[in-house]
Amino acid sequence: MLATGSSAGILGLLESSCAGAPKTAPDAPSSTAPPSIAGTAAPAMPNYAKGSAPITITNVKAIATAPEAANLVVVKVETSEPGLYGLGCATFSQHAKAVVTVVDDYLNDFCRGKNVDNIEDMWQSIYVSSYWRGGPVEGNALSGVDQALWDIKGKRANMPVYQLLGGKCRFAVDLYAHASSLSLEGLADQVHDCMGQGYRHVRIQQGPYGSAVKPSKAQPDWFLNGFGKPTDSFVDPHTYLKKVPKMFEYVRGKCGEDIELIHDMHEIVEPRDAISMIKQLEPYNPFFIEDPLSPENMKWFKQLRAATTVPIAMGELFNNVNEYRDAMVEQWFDYIRCHISQIGGITPAMKVARLGEFFNIKSAWHGPDDDSPVGHAAQAHVDLAIWNFGIQEMVRWGPKTEAVFPGAPTIKKGFLFVNEAPGLGVDIDEKEAAKYPIGTKSNWTVRQNDGTIRRP
Repeated sequence: MLATGSSAGILGLLESSCAGAPKTAPDAPSSTAPPSIAGTAAPAMPNYAKGSAPITITNVKAIATAPEAANLVVVKVETSEPGLYGLGCATFSQHAKAVVTVVDDYLNDFCRGKNVDNIEDMWQSIYVSSYWRGGPVEGNALSGVDQALWDIKGKRANMPVYQLLGGKCRFAVDLYAHASSLSLEGLADQVHDCMGQGYRHVRIQQGPYGSAVKPSKAQPDWFLNGFGKPTDSFVDPHTYLKKVPKMFEYVRGKCGEDIELIHDMHEIVEPRDAISMIKQLEPYNPFFIEDPLSPENMKWFKQLRAATTVPIAMGELFNNVNEYRDAMVEQWFDYIRCHISQIGGITPAMKVARLGEFFNIKSAWHGPDDDSPVGHAAQAHVDLAIWNFGIQEMVRWGPKTEAVFPGAPTIKKGFLFVNEAPGLGVDIDEKEAAKYPIGTKSNWTVRQNDGTIRRP
């Protein structure tokens, strides 16, 4: 009772002390401005807090071109803001027209009207939109849209994409060059040339994949017996397995210990033979051996890891984002070799890289000549931003490609430098691109002597 009485007294005093103050009319508007201190004006709301009107997708289209023979497909995402568009690589060179169809006839309708800012939501919705998922055609089409949205986001932020991914971890992207010759002398000369250009890493090959020297037979038995097509390739695994250790021994002896040597097996031999050959390469200290086993033989990586200390790179043929997960967690290889335009773009590539960071696996993204300059730029922006970058495959473009894709990354002394413009920094000249129509022929058919197909 005492407490109640005290409270009532206090409330009465407060009410009486305010009795002379004017009361606000019931219908008077209340102020929405932030409270001010001692009568000073409230600070103006900063621009970043005001937000901006949503920008939506108005059109999605595929631009196909082949300025240097390889079929290239780029996705252009146009927006409701005049002049704002993004570009992304969707190059599946072997089935380029199939990707063009998916982009133009399906994704255009699917994406129109959606907010360009919601990249993760867009990625997830496209990924499941066809119900069946994870194939190379859909993966490349999805990658084109994803990279284009990152390009748009960078342009809106007035920043290169690598800044949106966390900023630079290095000043440029270290590359490996390519050297290939049927003769060991010619191969060593090419490695020396690459070293003279400033490269610290060189991939060495003797002729086509899986063929260390010219086959002993100019025409294999399957061809002589009218089996297969004349355009099919021939691989001689026995010759290949004998010659690769000799190739490493020769090049290492001629070019010294400072140059890092890489070799691509391209999954062309049996797993047990791959393990045996890689063990023989240990004295020559390879930087890594690329794709020694096919995706159909993933469990063999456990035995390969136990058998040798040679670093391994894997993942070029991965399509679905789930294919690499268990192998990385088990630490079966040292470098993840995904083709960013194959697995769905920058969004999943960053997730792959972050996963690798936890398991001491570095990046070595696939970067062939049938990846557009837009795709190479996307990979480079990821390379700059991730801590666990390893190495990047290089490619040099001819003048035709550079004319189609102004702003393409540049190479200096074995390093790749991105255009520091906002977004990915690469544009496309559609009139120039139209001069080089794509083709439909593709043939990745490799046979051993009796005609049996070898899986690359």
